[in-house]
Amino acid sequence: MILQRWRGERAKAPARNGAAGHRAYAIGDVHGRLDLLDGLLQQIDGDHRARGGEAQPLLIFLGDLIDRGPHSSQVVERVRGGALPGFRTVALLGNHEEVLLRLLDGEEGLLRQWFSFGGAECLASYGADAMSLLTMPEQTALEHIRHAIPAEHQAFLHGMGDSFRFGSYLFVHAGIRPGVPLEQQSSIDLRWIRQPFLGDRRDHGMIVVHGHTISKAIDERANRIGIDTGAFHFGVLTALGFEGEERWFMQQMEDGPA
Repeated sequence: MILQRWRGERAKAPARNGAAGHRAYAIGDVHGRLDLLDGLLQQIDGDHRARGGEAQPLLIFLGDLIDRGPHSSQVVERVRGGALPGFRTVALLGNHEEVLLRLLDGEEGLLRQWFSFGGAECLASYGADAMSLLTMPEQTALEHIRHAIPAEHQAFLHGMGDSFRFGSYLFVHAGIRPGVPLEQQSSIDLRWIRQPFLGDRRDHGMIVVHGHTISKAIDERANRIGIDTGAFHFGVLTALGFEGEERWFMQQMEDGPA
């Protein structure tokens, strides 16, 4: 269902276009909420069929598929396997995936921090007990994590990108460093930035579509659109659709479509 409410500056935004011949749907931070993702994918599939035409469909996941919610492994498997038949899938790396990859690569000093922001729930979805790992030497615990997460999931996470350009839109997880050319942006900013990006009003030369920073309503400004509406915190997962000069919103809540 198309969302009828948002906050921000939609009226001030210049006309923008998606990539010719394509229809794209960007999905905000899922955070292990397979129930919301499955409901939203059903909405997207129905919306695409209803719109018809010859446009090639595309799904863009803005990162943070994992942690916090109860079904990280199942969400990764859903996205990795092709979330919707006939749709091309692009999955971007969020800061939560970055931390997990650093752990998988053997970095020490992150384990307790990861557990504190949802890593324990992520491991539970893979059948591992996070609390038992805290009693082990750190490298032993990291080896248990590598063993718990299937190799195909690790390969999928390693293959996630940092940004995706679609016509006049740029998709990233967190945002960009204002005033820095895209090719010079750091991965740290693309995955972690909040300020000064969120408060910057300059024209970036494209509309940046991002997640990472939670808002209760879609945060639409002249130069950016934030669609992390708190799947874990508020039980609301948002998608933003694009075709030509048109864009529209859909949401899945715990009790059904918005």
